[in-house]
Amino acid sequence: MENLETNVRLYGRLSVMKRIKKEIASRYQLYLLVLFPFAYIVVFHYIPIYGLQIAFKDFIATKGITGSPWVGFKHFEHFFTSPSFGTVIRNTLFLTIYGLAIGFPIPIILALAFHITMRHKFKKTVQMITYAPHFISVVVLVGMMYQFLSPKFGAVNRVISHFGGNPILFMGSEEWFRHLYVWSEVWQNMGWNTILYISVLSNVDWEQHEAAIMDGASRFKRVLYVDLPVLIPVAIVLLILNTGYIMSVGFEKVYLMQNTTNLASSEVISTYLYKLSFLSSLPNYSYSTAIGFFNSIINFLILCFVNGLAKRFGNTSLW
Repeated sequence: MENLETNVRLYGRLSVMKRIKKEIASRYQLYLLVLFPFAYIVVFHYIPIYGLQIAFKDFIATKGITGSPWVGFKHFEHFFTSPSFGTVIRNTLFLTIYGLAIGFPIPIILALAFHITMRHKFKKTVQMITYAPHFISVVVLVGMMYQFLSPKFGAVNRVISHFGGNPILFMGSEEWFRHLYVWSEVWQNMGWNTILYISVLSNVDWEQHEAAIMDGASRFKRVLYVDLPVLIPVAIVLLILNTGYIMSVGFEKVYLMQNTTNLASSEVISTYLYKLSFLSSLPNYSYSTAIGFFNSIINFLILCFVNGLAKRFGNTSLW
């Protein structure tokens, strides 16, 4: 009896393996197409997880990861009690939340404006103008900001001086740094971020608009009650994904805009980690890894929390 059960199990496993092999053989082109992104994720996102253990060790390069001594939560405690902790966390959260509050709704509004515009030539021209800044590199963008906002030769300060005002050191100001960072980010990406929303709006059933017109609905009401409900599920999913990066302000742009006079508002986790890892005379890789690990955990917890709220109140979520 036991041998019979064993044979049945083996036969079941073999039949499953045959079905899998047959499936792969019949669609091998698709599996090959998926193989490279899968390999990229495994090599650069999953295998490095092994190195996270140095956050709990005093890493010594000559001893390697396994040979370095365990120190528990020493590096985490060091970060939580360091003078930079409050500043770095505050700046990171402020820039991300400020950018999300301004940058998230603007592409939705712009996409709705494109959708209801009847003049196709004007619509295409504005779309091209708003898409173009996305293709400007961060280095060029920051260079443009330094040129336009220069106290001596910048066009903005020339206009201010022309009207009797005093030149402003925009790029060296703690207060102006946050606004310049966020609004330049919005200007650069708002057109590109409308692409997904425009594609969603293109699938709206025109019969709904015709019915709304027959009922006497204005163009604004049609946008509010026909177009916007279609966008909301997609917008919620994108919002959830964006909240997963709430502690991860981009490094390049912040670092390029950063200087000694605006450091109090421009020092974020990514730049702080870079300086610890590469610019310090005695780099502490365990300490840097602990900060990065803490950052990832907070992002994951926020993502789960926002996803739970969206699932509970909006019936739309990632899982």
